[in-house]
Amino acid sequence: MILLNPGPVNVSDRVRQAAAMEPICHREPEYFDMQDEVRARLLELFDLPKSEFAVGLIAGSGTSAVEAMVCAGVPAGKRLVVVSNGVYGDRIARMAEAHGIPCDEVRFPWEQAADPERVDERVRAIESAGGKIGALAVIHHETTTGLVNPIPELAAIARRAGARFLVDSVSGLAGDPIDVAATDFCAGTAGKCLQGLPGVSFVFARRECLRAAGPRRSVYLDLADLCARQDVRGTPFTPAVPIVNAFREALRETAEEGVAARIARYGRAAAFLRAGYARMGLAAWLPHDRRSNCLTTLRLPPGRTYADLHDTLKREGFVIYAGQGNLEREAFRICNMGWIPEAEFARLLAVLERWVRPGA
Repeated sequence: MILLNPGPVNVSDRVRQAAAMEPICHREPEYFDMQDEVRARLLELFDLPKSEFAVGLIAGSGTSAVEAMVCAGVPAGKRLVVVSNGVYGDRIARMAEAHGIPCDEVRFPWEQAADPERVDERVRAIESAGGKIGALAVIHHETTTGLVNPIPELAAIARRAGARFLVDSVSGLAGDPIDVAATDFCAGTAGKCLQGLPGVSFVFARRECLRAAGPRRSVYLDLADLCARQDVRGTPFTPAVPIVNAFREALRETAEEGVAARIARYGRAAAFLRAGYARMGLAAWLPHDRRSNCLTTLRLPPGRTYADLHDTLKREGFVIYAGQGNLEREAFRICNMGWIPEAEFARLLAVLERWVRPGA
């Protein structure tokens, strides 16, 4: 089955075989050797010096990494400003509320990338009213629609305000360009563009921010404690050992290919698919310059249903995603992340065109 949903993704035989390892104890040196390699490779792949950044591995989905980031990233007594133009921006605001963190949202329509000028105006207005801003959070690749937000410009706003910069790049890392060193906290996961399996996620964290972490807002998701223990070959809880081993192999593959080459490969696949969608008359939800390299949201043709499209494609060995939130009845999403042979993209377009133009 070819997975064209935004994670989990198809992985290589090497990664699958690594997950089928013999059981080992997570308190033994052989596990900590594995953990050390995964953490070191992540820092190397994204050009982060170990002296400045830590990386905390978490047994959980990408959402667990984002919540750990939110818990650690906002100093006590200060506010979180969330840039929101999709479901995942909304989710960060909900996390802040659940942990008692004062939060202000700067909301944009789901088809619009964040406007840095508007964000800066809102930040300055909060400051003028006496609000103490501790962090600015944004989604890198907003998977609701496949939209990419302007990370460098938003990073500059956080710096000007003296606030920490938090980025959810769960669907972005190794799929779309990002300078992780411009962030203070950046959340990612194994089971998307890094082509591992779901079940392990991680947060890059600037060490000086970890040393000044806010109050302990969670036990399981205490990022400062997690990084401190992993730094000395420890772990506070039971990790997903086979999934970590599979992630190690996926990171080895990523290093062999190169992050820039991986991003370029996804970009070529997206361009090939989007040209095919245009030929058959399927309209994209977003303008070209706002789209991620690895997800395209398309409008359903008039009178056609997602359920029929989904079932037609699944019979041919493809799994896609419905539109999310209020787009559920109007759109569908096709991803091109993961280990997918190029021939499968051509086959997908052939099957899709038969559905769009039956009898043609």
